[in-house]
Amino acid sequence: MKQFLILSTFLLGWRSFSIAQDTKLIAGPQVNADTTVEKVSPLPEQSAGIETPVVIKDLFVSDAANSNMAPKLNPRAVSFVSDYMEKYSKSLQEMKSWALPYFNMIDAIMVQNGLPRELKYLAVIESELKSGATSWAGAVGPWQLMPGTARTLGLKVNRKVDERRNYVKSTQAAARYLKDLYAIYNDWLLVIASYNAGPGSVQKAIARSGSRNFWDLQYYLPAETRSHVKKFIGTHYVFEGQGGLTTLTKAETKAHYGPNLYAFTRNITREEQESAISQQVSGKYQSVVIAKYTTMDIADFNRFNPDFDKVMAGISNSYDMKLPADKMDLFKANKYNILQESVQLLLNSTAVNNNNIAAGGSLEVKSLK
Repeated sequence: MKQFLILSTFLLGWRSFSIAQDTKLIAGPQVNADTTVEKVSPLPEQSAGIETPVVIKDLFVSDAANSNMAPKLNPRAVSFVSDYMEKYSKSLQEMKSWALPYFNMIDAIMVQNGLPRELKYLAVIESELKSGATSWAGAVGPWQLMPGTARTLGLKVNRKVDERRNYVKSTQAAARYLKDLYAIYNDWLLVIASYNAGPGSVQKAIARSGSRNFWDLQYYLPAETRSHVKKFIGTHYVFEGQGGLTTLTKAETKAHYGPNLYAFTRNITREEQESAISQQVSGKYQSVVIAKYTTMDIADFNRFNPDFDKVMAGISNSYDMKLPADKMDLFKANKYNILQESVQLLLNSTAVNNNNIAAGGSLEVKSLK
């Protein structure tokens, strides 16, 4: 049912995107602020006399040997991001004080939807977090949603009510849409590009370039969209001081984070994140056994520790396990019993496999009750 809803949302949204191609889905050239339509620019221009201390040096894609370091900027983005940061760092830094409540709200909604918090910077470049932001094409609100897309995402848009201006509701809608786009592309740079130009434009760029790598297909996209993605990356660097999950292509993400990618898919709230305790574990621990001894529902354990069994069965055999403080106390108190029972569970599973093979069955690990 969930997949059906996602597919339905995408198909309905695709039609509105196709129609919107002539008028642009997201804000394009802006009108003068003196008119009844509010001016929306990526960020206010600064005077030529303002200098910033920002200097970008050697921001290149990291290799496997440097995988424990912060991800580096793709060489093809260095020039743009460097200029962008020199121009807008001061005004972006000034946002940190007044925008904190908005960022906290967006963070919470993104986490609830299993999305990276850093996607909040998309609203920064879309509207400067202004609820009244309106583009010449009809995109409205902090997330600059078009009417048809907003309605598809469940927002009310009519003469009396326009929920695109509601911070919470529009952020919830944007999160649903970003989640749907990620289900299609599994690549955050393509998601940002698609949010700006529409899935149709991105699909055409993929077909014409023969690549799903943003840096290879970018010149098959509208110039505005190429710039949009790089503005997002530049904004991320200003606020975070480095790159991250949402500034990398799918291939770059795998190369940099490798088996530790699970850390970015924890589906926990900010409160749960702040109150949780982490401990590095290695060995033959099994999620169902840990959940049993810590009196956690297995679904809750998986929210805190996605892909636990998969990572522990891999080459690294190590996991940064995160649990609520009281649950971590139970884990530590029963650590050796948990490990012993986990190993026994694994041995029993192996025995079942061997019996299946001897009987002519397939190699399959069956869960044991």
